[in-house]
Amino acid sequence: MSGGDAIPEFSKAKSGGDGQDVSLTNLSAFASGPGIKSGAEVAAILAVAVVIIGGIELALRLFHVPQYIMPPPSSIVYALFDEFPLIAPHLGYTLVELISGFAIGAVVGLVMAAVITQFPFAEKIVAPYILILVTTPMLALVPLLILRFGFGYTPRIIAVALAAGPMVMINAATGFRRVDSAKIALARSYGASTLQIFWKIRAPMALPMILVGLMIGAIFGLLTAVGAEMVGGGFGLGNRLTSYSSMIQMPQFFAVVLILSTLGILIYVLFFLIGKKWASWET
Repeated sequence: MSGGDAIPEFSKAKSGGDGQDVSLTNLSAFASGPGIKSGAEVAAILAVAVVIIGGIELALRLFHVPQYIMPPPSSIVYALFDEFPLIAPHLGYTLVELISGFAIGAVVGLVMAAVITQFPFAEKIVAPYILILVTTPMLALVPLLILRFGFGYTPRIIAVALAAGPMVMINAATGFRRVDSAKIALARSYGASTLQIFWKIRAPMALPMILVGLMIGAIFGLLTAVGAEMVGGGFGLGNRLTSYSSMIQMPQFFAVVLILSTLGILIYVLFFLIGKKWASWET
């Protein structure tokens, strides 16, 4: 297919037919991971967690490590419940930025991926700018966006969209190209139009890669949203991190870090479950 190598790809592995199994992560593991199959596995996971967390707690207390250097896990959990009424509104602000920016970036990324895979000339024009977006840290643009749009939601949403969009576009474009040319030839022999081939063959076959792109874009968007909140503005979880660290309130600081880690895990689990339901056929 012409123009097939213009958009950067991160790894290459042979797959069935003429397609390529290309992704930022192991797609088969994403789509159909083994999961937890028994209560014994759950017990083993919990036991390891208890040993690790308990060991950290014991070591910090045994060596009398000050809380302003590293608070024990018990202090972090206490701070999380104690400060959560104050943290919750900021969590809401971050989620608004993340969901809004991700939705914009994902839609634009999917549309651009569809366009460049159908029109190779458009791909040649767009590819250099996608490279610039992928290699430029979006946080570097946040101060400029703040100067233009102020300290509200707008600059943060734009930054999240710019961070998520290229990730979605690259993976979706790769997925649209992973279709066996024999399937397309067979569809054309039956009189299928280009639009019918796209919706009936390319889009379903690209779904696993699209899900990977959405997952990575959402995680990049979360990191960008928090970084943008740390750069400027008086709300959001990133602002809480800056505020707590400046006042050396480390239990509260790590409580916010714990919330952010949980958000990242939930993003992965969400797309993992979607992949299990809609894309497990690939493996």
